[in-house]
Amino acid sequence: MKLKKILPRFLMFSVAVAVAQAAPSGFYSQTATDMSGKPAALSVYSGKVALVVNTASRCGYTGQYEGLQKLQSKYRDRGLVVLGFPSNDFLGQEPGSNAEIRLFCEKTYKVDFPLFNKDHVKGRSKQAVYQWLTEGPQKEFHGEIGWNFEKFLISRDGRIVGRFKPGVDPEDADLVKKLEAALGAR
Repeated sequence: MKLKKILPRFLMFSVAVAVAQAAPSGFYSQTATDMSGKPAALSVYSGKVALVVNTASRCGYTGQYEGLQKLQSKYRDRGLVVLGFPSNDFLGQEPGSNAEIRLFCEKTYKVDFPLFNKDHVKGRSKQAVYQWLTEGPQKEFHGEIGWNFEKFLISRDGRIVGRFKPGVDPEDADLVKKLEAALGAR
């Protein structure tokens, strides 16, 4: 008799645990706006390693697009996705429209990684993704974005595992070492 009462509760608990484990967490539970202005659930990248970068087309670091694309091409099959978030927050160095930004990136640097809507990455009006990155649960990564091309490395389970200043090249040895560790063994 007791088993009949316990079994349904156990099964409901097991289903709830399975659903919770399957739901994206951390970074991958966020939503951004794509370049066409539509909401884009970052859960589509859950299970991948993400390198999140605020970008600009007229910055001294704009050449980093080349290194970002090289990382995307080299590690794509191992589960890396580079995610670009254009912003005009730093001296107006991203003045173009979304269409102009995409065209510039594709023509100049052959970028094929996802780019999102040009939006704020600092200050009171920063987009939700950057609120989570700079003010979220992982206090060791808190702080405003300093300039264009600041990078966040996100693990497969949605945790931040590295933050790199704008001057750190995408192919920097320390960045690549942390990236490869996040990707795991081949």
